[in-house]
Amino acid sequence: MIVKRRNTVQGFIRVVIRLAVIIPLLLLLVYPDLGKIRNIMAGDLPGSLVIQLILTFVKTMLIFWLASLLAKMVYILPQWERLVLLRLGKSVGTRGPGIFLIPPLIYEVAKIIDVRISTYEVKATKTLTHDNIPVDVTAAVELEIEDPEKAAINVKDYWKTTEWASMEALKSTIGRNDLRPLLSETEKIAKNLKAEIDIVAQDYGVNVRAVRITDVGTPPALVEELAVIARAERSSRAKKIQAEAEIVVAKSLLEASEILSQKQGTMQLRQIQAMLEISKEESSTIIIYPLDSAKGEEIASSTAAVHTKE
Repeated sequence: MIVKRRNTVQGFIRVVIRLAVIIPLLLLLVYPDLGKIRNIMAGDLPGSLVIQLILTFVKTMLIFWLASLLAKMVYILPQWERLVLLRLGKSVGTRGPGIFLIPPLIYEVAKIIDVRISTYEVKATKTLTHDNIPVDVTAAVELEIEDPEKAAINVKDYWKTTEWASMEALKSTIGRNDLRPLLSETEKIAKNLKAEIDIVAQDYGVNVRAVRITDVGTPPALVEELAVIARAERSSRAKKIQAEAEIVVAKSLLEASEILSQKQGTMQLRQIQAMLEISKEESSTIIIYPLDSAKGEEIASSTAAVHTKE
């Protein structure tokens, strides 16, 4: 931004220069005229009082003008400031930081520009998204001056121009996107917004370092609807994952049954393994008997009846 602060060191040096010029010249050129004026008023010296007063006044004004002109030659700029210099109306580059002299009458200062990183806020209120939803979006734009000469010569007010370009880019970005990407893909949208602003700002010597979307305001009713939709989508994904898992399990069981049926005796081994797993429970009773044994079947039936009564 354009510098408006007071430079105390520069001001002090200019005051010293003014005093160093004014005091000796007044003593040499004006003080003797005061004696002549007193003599004319007393009648000791012939001459016109009016002419002498005019000459004294002109000398005094010239002395003060010369002192001011010489004092304004001195510039002291801190590390974060740059001075854009003109010579007979044409730009001759920048000066600073540090102390330097600018000759008067031929050279003049166009602007003193602060090149530190600055941040400003851009707001787009009640702007329609691509799916016709009004939103309020706030973005923070971080910029720095890369070319002070362009910032001073190519545009009258680079700060306001960049701010308007940022606002226009933000509104056009909102209009190109639906609401859901604005809420969920803020980093991607911020990068695209930065690139769009940077294209315009380069002509003014400004570099857009970063753009951050800090807030997206939506109607409360719409927020509730989006929450319902999100819950439904999560439930749908959960059911889909569960169904896919059941399909995988079923395929695995089918493959296992095919493998067990290929050789004789493997199914019995699987049955024994299943019985071992069942036997781990404390309340279980396992009775093993041949399938063609009537006695074993009778024992199993009676045992089952006893457990049923209990």
